[in-house]
Amino acid sequence: MSKSELRKDKTCLNCRYVVENKFCPNCGQENTDTRKTFVQLFVHFFEDLTHYENSFWKTIRNLMFKPSSLTKEYLSGKRMSYLAPIRLYIFISFVTFFLFSVIPDSPSDETVKVNENQAKPMEQIIVTEADSINKAKDNLEKKKWIADMEKNGYIDKKVADTLQKTIDDKKAPTDGSDYMNFGYRSVEHLDSIQKFGKADEKLNGFEYWVNKKILMVKKGRTQKEVYDKVTESFIHNIPKALFIYMPLFAFVLWLFQDKKRWYYFDHGIFTLHYFSFLLLASLILELFNFFIGLMGDNSIANGFIYIIDAIIVVYMLYYFFPAHHRFYEQSRIKTIIKGILMFFINMIILTFILVGLFFYSFINIH
Repeated sequence: MSKSELRKDKTCLNCRYVVENKFCPNCGQENTDTRKTFVQLFVHFFEDLTHYENSFWKTIRNLMFKPSSLTKEYLSGKRMSYLAPIRLYIFISFVTFFLFSVIPDSPSDETVKVNENQAKPMEQIIVTEADSINKAKDNLEKKKWIADMEKNGYIDKKVADTLQKTIDDKKAPTDGSDYMNFGYRSVEHLDSIQKFGKADEKLNGFEYWVNKKILMVKKGRTQKEVYDKVTESFIHNIPKALFIYMPLFAFVLWLFQDKKRWYYFDHGIFTLHYFSFLLLASLILELFNFFIGLMGDNSIANGFIYIIDAIIVVYMLYYFFPAHHRFYEQSRIKTIIKGILMFFINMIILTFILVGLFFYSFINIH
């Protein structure tokens, strides 16, 4: 608990009640000095988040090695001995995603990327440039042929202009900007077609919005820059996706259980503990790989990493079945059958959420 000094003034700052001891008997507020050092503030924050040190480590131990025990204890009314499910999830989620964002990539991975870039053969560059020159010459020859056709009277000026415009539109960009090309060179080009084009060339409201977003994202960026931006935004938005997915996960649990015995609230608590476990296991996996990676790239370390990674991943996949079996008190066969069915349903839901998250991440690139 907090080690802050008691105030000499016995009047509660919150309700003005007379405080004889550490806590106000009227409102329960601690009668301690409100001004704290940075260290005291950090300690107070950690203690408030984890409640008590003993309960924190007891909660983590049960979460990792006693599937469903936290959920059963919480719903049975034993709530003071453990962290509350929401507080536990928020704490683990914050620590996990914070560390994911600050832990650097493996030095060996960075070396491979640099070497790949340096090892790009000069022949490839020459071939690319030569291909661009050949395409330019081909276009010039086509334009000359069209001009001769018009000069000799085989086609009129309107047809010639249309053909010339077609060739200009089909010129292949040499800067890599032809990725995600849906027929529009720029936002201005799209707006021009939308305003002055033929009826069959115009897009509906949604198609116009999507194409405009794509052009805005591409503007001034290479394909690699867009990919990096989308990846960064996607990872940044994963906590939001989990926030959406967890209620749906609890709903799937509700569908497969006895509605008279189990409330949606019960499934929600189970879900919070289960996802807290998944995040914590993922964090342990990431930290393990990072620290072992500091030992350098050698066969012994790599083999050790593969073995431990496999054990952790298998345990993460296995964890749901004993948790489900012990909490819902159903036979192992019924647990396995329900677990497999729920797995496929959740994969479908998760696929839609991830696709939506990718789209959301893409259109929100700035």
